[in-house]
Amino acid sequence: MRRIGKGVAGGAGTAVIGQDRRKPTLVSIVRRHAPGIALALAIAIGGATLVWLRVIDKPVDVYSVVRGNLVQSVVASGQVITPQRASIASEITGRVARVPVDEGDTVRRDQVLVELDQSDERAALAQAQAARAQAQAKLAQMTASALPMAMQSLAQAQANLTQAERTYQRTSDLVASHFVSPSQLDDAKRNLDIARSQVRTAQLQVVNARPGGADYLVAQTSLREAEAQVTVAEAKLAATLIRAPSNGVLIARSVESGDVAQAGKELLVLAPAGETQLVVNIDERNLGKLALGQKALASADAFPGDTFAADLFYVNPGIDAVRGAVQVKLRVPDPPAYLRQDMTVSVDIEVARRNDVLIAPADALHDAATREPWVLTVHGGRTAKQPVTLGLRGDSAVEIVSGLTAGDVMVPATNVRVREGQHVRPVTFAAGRAR
Repeated sequence: MRRIGKGVAGGAGTAVIGQDRRKPTLVSIVRRHAPGIALALAIAIGGATLVWLRVIDKPVDVYSVVRGNLVQSVVASGQVITPQRASIASEITGRVARVPVDEGDTVRRDQVLVELDQSDERAALAQAQAARAQAQAKLAQMTASALPMAMQSLAQAQANLTQAERTYQRTSDLVASHFVSPSQLDDAKRNLDIARSQVRTAQLQVVNARPGGADYLVAQTSLREAEAQVTVAEAKLAATLIRAPSNGVLIARSVESGDVAQAGKELLVLAPAGETQLVVNIDERNLGKLALGQKALASADAFPGDTFAADLFYVNPGIDAVRGAVQVKLRVPDPPAYLRQDMTVSVDIEVARRNDVLIAPADALHDAATREPWVLTVHGGRTAKQPVTLGLRGDSAVEIVSGLTAGDVMVPATNVRVREGQHVRPVTFAAGRAR
C-alpha cells in the first residue's frame, strides 16, 4: 500500500512513498491453527490413556502362595475282583430238573443251585440199602444163632466122642479076651475116628462163628461192602443237588431246566464272599513311588460320588511290556454294598505327603520340567521373573522349597500376554487359585 502526502520538511510539492508491514504474534498463530492443535492434543491424551490402561494398570488374575498340606498321588483305573472265582459244574451227567437261583443272587454255603433228575440215583440207593440190611441180618445171625448152634454141635460131638472112646475100649478088651471078633474092633475104631473128626469140625465151626472168626469176618466184610455201596449211592444222589461251596454272589449262569448237564461242564460262576480286592495297572514310570501299605481312595464309575478306602498290599514283580504298566492290588477293608465283581473303579493312591509347606499351583510354573523352574511374580505392581526350588509335586500343586514366601502372587504361566517388567494390577481370589 502506498500513501502520498505533504511533507513538512520536504517543502511544498514533495511526495513521500512508504509501506505498512506488521509481524505475526503467538496469539495470532494459535487463533489461526486452533482446530488442528486441539485435535493433536486429544489424540495424544487418548493414546496415553490407552497405554496406561493396557500396560500400566492392566488387571491380571494371579495365584497366591499359601501354606498347607500337599499330597502326591498316583491315579489309575482298574476293576473289582475277589481272591478267587468258583466255577460250579456237575460231577455227573444228568438232566436238569430245576434251577432255583438267578444270576446276581446272593447265596449261602450249601444252598441248592441246580437240581438234577434223581430217579436212577434213588433206585440205586434203595437197592444198596437192601443189600446192607441183608448183610446186617447175616452178621446178627452169626452172633444170635450160628455161634450157639456151633457150640451145641460141639457139645454133641464131644459126647459122641466120649461114647466112641468107651465103645472102642470095651471092644478092645473083649477082643483080647476072645469074646468078640477083631472085626468088631475095627468098627469101633472107625466110629472113634469119626467122632474125633466131628469134634474137630464142631470146634472149627465154633471158632469161625465167634467174633474174629472166618465166618464172622466174611459176614462182617459183606456188611462193610454193602455199607460202602450205600455210601456210593448216597453220594450219587447228593451229586444231583449242586450246592454253593461258600457264601457269595452268582456272577454267571449258563444252565436252564431241561438241559443235560455234562460232568465237568461249567454251569455257574460264584464270586465267593470275603475280602474284596481291586486290581489296577499303574504306568511303570510311577513304580518307584509305590510301596506296600500305602493308602488309597477309590470310587466306582457307576457311583462316582461315593468313595471308599483301600490299602495297597501287592505289587507285581513283573512289567507288562506291551502296555508299559505294572499290576498292583489293593485290599478293601470295608467294601460298600454296591460293589460287584469286575466293576470298573478309579483309584487314587497316596504315594507321598508333606504337611505345613509352601504350596503353589502347578500351572504357575515356567520350565517346570527343567532344572531351573521359575514363576512370574508381581511386586509393587510390576512383574518380575523369580527362580524357585521345587519339592514334592502333586497333581495340581507343587511344594516351594525356596524362592517364594507365603502371600506372594504369581501370574499363571498360561497367560502369555503378560511379560516380565510390565505394570499390572493383580486380582486374586481363592488362596492359591486363579479366577
